[in-house]
Amino acid sequence: MEVGYLPDMFGHVAQMPQLLRLAGLDHAVVWRGVPSAVTGTAFWWEAPDGSRVRAEYLPHGYGNGASTPKDAEALVRRLDAYETELGDRLSPTGPILWMNGTDHQMPQPWLGRVVDEINASQDHFALDMTGLADYLATASTDGLDTIVGEMRSGVAANLLMGVGSNRVDVKIAAARAERALERRAEPLCALFAPAWWWPQALFDVAWLEMIRNSAHDSICACSHDEVCEAVIARYAEARQIAEGLGDTALKILAATLATTGPIVVNPSARGRSGLVEVVVPGNGALADTQLLGERPATVLDTTVAGRDLGTVLGQIRSQQFGPDTYVIDVEVEQSDDAVTVTFHADAELRENLLVDEVKRELYALGGARPDTPFHLRVIQEPSRRVLARVTDLPGYGWAAWEPEALDVAPVKGTASGRGITNGPVTIEVDATDGSFSLNGVSGLDRLVDDGDHGDTYNYSPPDHDRVIEHPERVSVEIVEAGPLRGQLRVVRTYNWPERIDDESRSRVGSRELEVVTILELRAGEELVRVTVELDNTVRDHRLRSWFPLPERARTSRAECAFAVVERPTSAEGGSTELGLPTYPSRRFVQAGGLTVVHEGLLEYELVDLKEPGGSAGALALTLLRATGMLSRVEMTYRPLPAGPPLPLEGAQVQGRHTLRYGVALGTDRAPWALVDDAFLPLEVVNAAALGDEPDRGSALTVLGAEVSSLTRRAGALELRVFNPTDEAVTVVVEGRRGELVDLRGAPLTSFESRFVLGPWAIATARLLDES
Repeated sequence: MEVGYLPDMFGHVAQMPQLLRLAGLDHAVVWRGVPSAVTGTAFWWEAPDGSRVRAEYLPHGYGNGASTPKDAEALVRRLDAYETELGDRLSPTGPILWMNGTDHQMPQPWLGRVVDEINASQDHFALDMTGLADYLATASTDGLDTIVGEMRSGVAANLLMGVGSNRVDVKIAAARAERALERRAEPLCALFAPAWWWPQALFDVAWLEMIRNSAHDSICACSHDEVCEAVIARYAEARQIAEGLGDTALKILAATLATTGPIVVNPSARGRSGLVEVVVPGNGALADTQLLGERPATVLDTTVAGRDLGTVLGQIRSQQFGPDTYVIDVEVEQSDDAVTVTFHADAELRENLLVDEVKRELYALGGARPDTPFHLRVIQEPSRRVLARVTDLPGYGWAAWEPEALDVAPVKGTASGRGITNGPVTIEVDATDGSFSLNGVSGLDRLVDDGDHGDTYNYSPPDHDRVIEHPERVSVEIVEAGPLRGQLRVVRTYNWPERIDDESRSRVGSRELEVVTILELRAGEELVRVTVELDNTVRDHRLRSWFPLPERARTSRAECAFAVVERPTSAEGGSTELGLPTYPSRRFVQAGGLTVVHEGLLEYELVDLKEPGGSAGALALTLLRATGMLSRVEMTYRPLPAGPPLPLEGAQVQGRHTLRYGVALGTDRAPWALVDDAFLPLEVVNAAALGDEPDRGSALTVLGAEVSSLTRRAGALELRVFNPTDEAVTVVVEGRRGELVDLRGAPLTSFESRFVLGPWAIATARLLDES
């Protein structure tokens, strides 16, 4: 139906009215999230760019007319009661929208008869059986309230804001699959592979899995364990398809180049500098790089008697002799006194060699000459894996890698032995609690664990909580000390309560857990990368990382779909749900001079308030939330159930987790750039001079706005951009012409190399010529 039907969303993104309008839809139907400022049963819902739709508000849910009785008089009584319940929301002449249906309900065959009987027996109600699209086509727009931006109120219907932090494994799987498809596979395939090769069928499979997971109870993981397992499997399939397509597109690019050796590729639209790992010939240190590993010229050099030949030959499995060492050729030289066997190896399996057949011949030779010394060697071209910094790589561009002088200060350890610095940025670990300071701002990444007696929908503390803020032991070691990358390994050992006892509503027991944190700082970068690994063996708890703010803040700015939203330190709740200001962010959040980026760690809260709704002194990022119930009754923060009271094991998120996030001081640099730096690395592929393209170039230059997607549609490049600011910008697509289209592909206007994008606007550009 031609309606934006969104009643059961756990909150609404700010840009939804613009998205609906771009898809040709003028109406939305909503229930959850609508704030108390709405006084009627409809309102104007406006996006930040000014686009608006008429929103039909269902104040009592999308099933107010479910289970309609077979008796006409009984239905009239229900309608009378509902009219009274609507009160001042209802205009004197109506109409009343009676939604006949709800979750899992079959159509009611007696409905037509009952409607006819009511219309014939009284004149207060005139019942008309219709669909939403027909009803909304004639709905009144007089005197409507206007709501701008996102809607996250729980005043009339529970928002269920805790769905952003349950089942962190599902949220991380979603983030990785989205990035692999949107940010890597589609742009790389669109730009570096020929149009005729475009793998539409594979992309269709991947996107179908993503869309199947977009049902709110699926992506939000407020479902049974079996459902969540299926969701994770779909994300894994979509991600693996995307990774394979992205890798193939890089190889296609390499095959078009006239040069040989490592090629560095930038999969993002913005120009970038950064670190890459490259493999180069030779051994030993290489100036202005960081040595990560070496492949010696000789892997094995030993002499054994023929009878003992099997002790060495048994180490070769198929063609592999140890990690990343593949036998590609064998030479055998015999004399009266000795036999020399030379295995030539490489880091990649380049050709099929019948090693087992060669081994059988050698076994036979050893048996025939049991006392003869066999000199066995495994040799390869010596090489080294180094970390190198590349500079000024164009957006959607590539460049042949060549050693270059380091253009920024190197990374080195600090005098304390617990810190690293790259010049502009210095981090030091606090040996008492494992937190770190960043340029003097201390206490960052302090872990706080508290009890959670809630469910998959809401966090709720137990009546008797034990909040654990301090580890029992802390150890710190420098893993890498530069000059291009520094890493600190921080091990914090805690005693966390094992679970919550339902009868006493208290955290009970104690279990020792290790949390291993890797802090990483790179030359020339302001971002501190944080990777946390833990084996979660306790239950019914919430683990958060606290970041003290350089300046107290009354608001936060967080990424949502195609926008940044500013939020206060309070949230509107209702009689059946406490309004918690635990908000979602897609990939980053900013507050008080601090930026935090993350991979699927959606929930944050501004904490350390001096008074409710006042300024905050810290930002808390939820790392995981473990609960044992799909829905629970009599919770502290939500007394009524939100779903069936089913016990779950998967929602306790037991087992090993790897959590990735990062932090930077200041808000000057675009947070989208920090996200790319953290999670969309520069790529390296090897070229073999198979083509005639130059060793440096860019497939597409896009300036002036954030790129949301770059794909192919009906053979043509399709570029989607958005403007996350309150000022108009000019989008430049160098050397290309095209037309702007709506979300259904209908043309809107043409452009030559550039077009104006209004404040907070979204645009889809179809490029009509290929360079």
